[in-house]
Amino acid sequence: MEISFSGKRALVTGAGSGIGKGIARKLVECGASVIALDVSQTSLDTLKSELPAIETVTVNLCDWRSTKDVVRSICPVDLLVMVNNAGVGITGPLEEVTEEKFDKIFNVNVKAVVNVTQTVIEDLLRRNSPGSIVNISSQASKAALSNHSLYCATKSAIDGFTRVIALDYGKKNIRINCVNPTVVMTDLGRQIWSDPAVKLPMLDKIPLKRFAEIDDVVDAVLFLLSDHAKMITGSCLPVDGGFLAC
Repeated sequence: MEISFSGKRALVTGAGSGIGKGIARKLVECGASVIALDVSQTSLDTLKSELPAIETVTVNLCDWRSTKDVVRSICPVDLLVMVNNAGVGITGPLEEVTEEKFDKIFNVNVKAVVNVTQTVIEDLLRRNSPGSIVNISSQASKAALSNHSLYCATKSAIDGFTRVIALDYGKKNIRINCVNPTVVMTDLGRQIWSDPAVKLPMLDKIPLKRFAEIDDVVDAVLFLLSDHAKMITGSCLPVDGGFLAC
């Protein structure tokens, strides 16, 4: 299946590393003009050295006003991928939840997604232009993971937000979907899941008996962004090796 984004402008948040970097790279290969947004200037400098054609922008997504101003300056945007590489994975029992922890994880994992999506959709409506948006959610939105109450709650919020926006803006030919990966073998993922005591119980719940690689997620995102998925909106696509089927 050949995918081309020639003539399209794509914004990828969290593009400095991991899944976001993989998506940004593939979008460039598919002909898109890509704007890579990340909180880390160092990561963006590395990305720019590897992909000179890419445009890079540094911003802290937790800052509502600065983020909105930056995204407005980037527009027009036809394709948006919200990747929370800087997302917060606060874990622990409910009795250890504090207001600070709650605000931190919801600000990054939910508030930033709402803000950027709102700004891009305003641009699409102003131009009366179709668009495609993909959020990176998680299998944690659909399955209870022990000691992940806040994280599961943020990802459930992303799934619900995706469905409502798909309903509200489908008539404007703006599609919004999300992908829900299992554990992904980014550099951080390999580090966290290298301990067999942590790794093996999770693998035991995955019928394919492996974790996702970055390209597994990238391929799903590019499909949903593309015209090959032009009848798909409001979907939450598991990329989980069958975890949610069990």
